[in-house]
Amino acid sequence: MPRGHAVAEGDRSGAPAEEGPAAGRNRTTGERARYWQPAALPGVDLLHARYLHKSFSRHTHESFVFAAITEGVEAFHYGSDLVHAGPGQIALVNPDTPHTGHAGVPEGWTYRTIYPDPGLIRSIADDTLALRGDVGFTQPVVDDPYAARLVVAVHRAAEEGNALAADSLLRLVTARLLRSHGGRVAPAAPRAAGARDAARARAVLEERMADPPTLERLAAELGTSPFALLRAFRTAYGMPPHTWLTDARVRRARRLLDAGLPPAEAAVAVGFTDQPHLNRHFTRSVGVPPGAYQRGKSG
Repeated sequence: MPRGHAVAEGDRSGAPAEEGPAAGRNRTTGERARYWQPAALPGVDLLHARYLHKSFSRHTHESFVFAAITEGVEAFHYGSDLVHAGPGQIALVNPDTPHTGHAGVPEGWTYRTIYPDPGLIRSIADDTLALRGDVGFTQPVVDDPYAARLVVAVHRAAEEGNALAADSLLRLVTARLLRSHGGRVAPAAPRAAGARDAARARAVLEERMADPPTLERLAAELGTSPFALLRAFRTAYGMPPHTWLTDARVRRARRLLDAGLPPAEAAVAVGFTDQPHLNRHFTRSVGVPPGAYQRGKSG
C-alpha cells in the first residue's frame, strides 16, 4: 500500500471545485470531475476529479499524463502490472501507452492531472536537461510529495488565471520528474513480420474506422491468420484490435470535439452507433462525458 503524505495546505478534502462549465457531479455516486483547458496553459489539459466507482477501460493518450493523488488510492494496469498510487505519489503515463484505472480502496481516489503535449515535454527536456529527441518516464508511479504539490500548484495557478505561475510551475515539475524518473526513449527494435502485419492492420482500421472489417476479413486481406494477427497486434499495441479501435475512435472524437463538432455528429463520424454509445466509451477513457469535455476545452 502506498505511503500517505499531505499534498497541499487547504486541500484536506481533495474534492474538486465545481466552478466552470466542465464541472460535473454525479449526485448518485458522489463522484465529481472537471476537465478543462486553461487559457493560462495553451495546449495543456487539466482534470480534477474524485472517483469512487469509476473504472477506466484500457486506453491511451496522445499526451503525457501527470496524475497527483491527493486522497485515496488509484489502481491501474500498466503493461502486465497492476500498480497503485496514493497521496504524495504521481502516476506517470507516456503517450500511446495502454493503461486502465479504478479505485484501489473503497473510498476511491481524488487526483489532479496534467496532460502536457509531447512537444512541450521535449522542449523542456532540451531546455533544462539537454535531452534531445523522444523522452519518457521509466516508472508508472513515483513517490515524490514535492512534485505532487507542484502538480496541485499548477492547477491552482491555472484556476486563478496566473499564466506566469502556471507555466513556470509546469516546467519545474516536468524538469524534476524527467531528471529523477525519465530519459531518452530507446529507438524501436526492427520490425518482425508479425509487427509489420500489426502496423498494416492498424492503418486499415484507421482508414476504415467507421466501417471496419471483421478480424477474419482483415487477416485475409493481410495474408495472415486471425489468431496470428490477434497475437501480433496485442504484442505491438498492448491490446487486441477491437479494444484498440474503440480507443482510436475516442481519440478521433476528441479531435472532432476540439474542432467544434457536436457530440452526436462526432459519434457517427468515428463509427459509434449514436451519442450514448460515444458517451459510454468516452467517459470510460477520458473521465467526463463528451459534452463536458467540449465545454471545458472551449471555455
